[in-house]
Amino acid sequence: MKVTHLLGIGAIALSVAACTTNPITGRSSLQLANNSEILTMSAQEYKTTLSKGKVITGTADAKRVASVGSRIKNAAERYYQSIGRSADLANYSWEFNLLQSSELNAWCMPGGKVAVYTGILPVTKDDNGLAVVMGHEVSHALAGHGNERISQAMVAQYGGAILGGTISNSQWANVFQKVYPIGSQVALLKYGRNQESEADEMGLYLMSMAGYDPRAAIPFWNRMEAASTGNRQPEFLSTHPNPETRISDINKDLPKALEYYKAAGGKI
Repeated sequence: MKVTHLLGIGAIALSVAACTTNPITGRSSLQLANNSEILTMSAQEYKTTLSKGKVITGTADAKRVASVGSRIKNAAERYYQSIGRSADLANYSWEFNLLQSSELNAWCMPGGKVAVYTGILPVTKDDNGLAVVMGHEVSHALAGHGNERISQAMVAQYGGAILGGTISNSQWANVFQKVYPIGSQVALLKYGRNQESEADEMGLYLMSMAGYDPRAAIPFWNRMEAASTGNRQPEFLSTHPNPETRISDINKDLPKALEYYKAAGGKI
C-alpha cells in the first residue's frame, strides 16, 4: 500500500476537508487520512483475524450477533439517508461475526467489520445488552475514530510540517504503522476518552433507532465494571470514561435516546 496515497494530502485540502462533523452527535474532529485506503486495510486485517481465530457459526448466539448487528446497520443507514449523507456509508461492507474467546471484548473495524467475543455474552445477557455493545463499537467506525487517531498522531509528531507539505513518505508510513501496527488487529487501537464518550452517546442513539431499549445501557455498563473488578482491566474498558462519568453522561443522553426508541416502536 502506498502511504502517500493514504495520507499525502496538500495544505489546501487539509484546510478545506480536514474537519469532519459527526451527524448524530454534532462533534467535530480532525480527520486527515484517506478513508478508502483505511477501509481496504481494515478488510484485509479483518479477514486475517478471522482466519486465525475460531468463528462460531450456526448457533443461537451467532445468529443473535448477526441479527442485532443487522438491525443497527439498517438503523444507521436509514438515519444517514434521512439527512442526505448516504454517501458516508457507500463503501461499507458490513460483517458480523462471533469469535470464540474468553475475553470480554467486541470491536468494529472501519467499514463495518464487527467481531463479538463469546466471553462478553454472559455480561450482555440479552439482545438489549448486546445492542449496547454493538452500537458502541459500530459508532467508533461511523464516527471515523480510527482516522481521527491517525490524524492526532500526525499532528503530535510533525506539527506544522503537515501544513507545509514537507512530510516525507517514510514519515507518513511511520505514523500509520504506529496507529495501525502491521500484522495486528486494526480494531484494537486504543481510542481516547473523548472518542469513547462519543461512542457511548452515538451507540445509545443507534441502538434506540434499531428498536432496542436504551435503558439497558446503565445495567450493562455496571455489569461490565463488576466483571472487571479484581482482574486486569479488559481491553474493552481500558480507555473508557470512569464509571461515574459514564453513567452520568448516559442519564443525560437517555431522554433523546428514548425519543428515538419510541419512534422505532419501543414502549416507554
